Amino acid sequence: MKSLKQPFYGWWIVGAGGMVQWYTSAIFWRGFQAFVPPILETFGWSRGVTGAAISLQRGESGMISPFVGALLDRYGPRKAMAFGVLLTGAGFIFMSQMQSLWQFYVAIGLLTLGMSFGTFIVFVVTVANWFVRKRARALATLMSFSAVGGITLPILVGSIATFGWREVMLACGIGFWIIGFPATLVMRRRPEDYGMVPDGGATDDGKSNRSKNGRLAAAREHAITMRQAIKLRFFWQLAIVTSLGQLVSSTNLFHFAALLEYGMTAALAASAAGAVAIGDLGGRAGIAVLGDKYDKRKMLTIAMIMQTIGVAGLAGINAEVLGVNLGLWPLPLFVVFFGLGFGSSIPLRLSILGDYFGRASYGSIVGLTSSVNALFGAAGPALVGLIRDVEGTYRLGFTALAVMLAVSIPLAMGLEPAGRVAAQARQLARRNYRERNRFESPS
Repeated sequence: MKSLKQPFYGWWIVGAGGMVQWYTSAIFWRGFQAFVPPILETFGWSRGVTGAAISLQRGESGMISPFVGALLDRYGPRKAMAFGVLLTGAGFIFMSQMQSLWQFYVAIGLLTLGMSFGTFIVFVVTVANWFVRKRARALATLMSFSAVGGITLPILVGSIATFGWREVMLACGIGFWIIGFPATLVMRRRPEDYGMVPDGGATDDGKSNRSKNGRLAAAREHAITMRQAIKLRFFWQLAIVTSLGQLVSSTNLFHFAALLEYGMTAALAASAAGAVAIGDLGGRAGIAVLGDKYDKRKMLTIAMIMQTIGVAGLAGINAEVLGVNLGLWPLPLFVVFFGLGFGSSIPLRLSILGDYFGRASYGSIVGLTSSVNALFGAAGPALVGLIRDVEGTYRLGFTALAVMLAVSIPLAMGLEPAGRVAAQARQLARRNYRERNRFESPS
């Protein structure tokens, strides 16, 4: 009797990283919005001050990301992740005991440093090192766990109402250690270090990695360094497109509060904000199926269109337009299109970077891209919170974000194909070589 075939180890990395992604999303990326109203009620802080703290988190994360990416390229994921898990759990525990605003900012700083080393970039870089032909599928699967975390928002809201925000946040910190530390043991740097090749297969069988998709796999493995990448227009154009998306997605901190302001009950607002995760999950799962089959540039354009429609829908709920109250009909636009657009854009961005630049400097390039994204992401919560304090409504802030996000659509449509970008990188390399050797005498 034949033994069951063991799954490729890369999928174990996807699963372990996905569990941490799910939990982080459930209690912070998506779930932290549930903590905001009771924290504000406890301390009486303004939305602008709270939004500024989250903006600080986004900005600091962006500054740290290139450093983390470079460390991952050089040393691998295990030690960095263990350090990050330790700090993240400590950050939640410290926040559960805070008594003043400066302590809130310190807690946000701990969470920023911890999650920079222990979550997103660590998993993205590691998974991208283990997959080439199936990179979009693997990254989309990894990112799908984050979307599932958003579905648990109503449970988190109910737990806070029952037990109190301090008790729930303390439990969140301890839970992060329970889930995070075992996951660090699964992380491995590259398949070649363990006698394997990307996507699975045996290293002694050259044909195993040269199937009908072999030419495509080779095309994706462009060895473009970070120094070359930052001189290419494509890098900055993609960074701006995804940064405009980050500008909007970072404001999910205020989605729940905005829906309450628009006249919804707490239960309906929590269900609506949590339901965005269903569309988000659909977008990520869709890329897992389609991402390696179709032009990612076109799919990214569609994602930005959907995200623009979604945030416009959020701004339109119960809005008065030309004397007509729009009621709740824009709500499905927000729930479905914002989730689908945002969800699909994440694995698309990450797999495009791998397809265009290869694995050699992937961590550094993802880190730098995340840094650019964070500059925009930092502005989002501060902008929406400030407008809310000045104008007394979230609606104007989300309307402004919809207009800004629309700029990303033509930019995404104009992204260059991978072959052309690779040719430009080769020209840069030849030019740099000539400049380094132009003063040398011929032998």
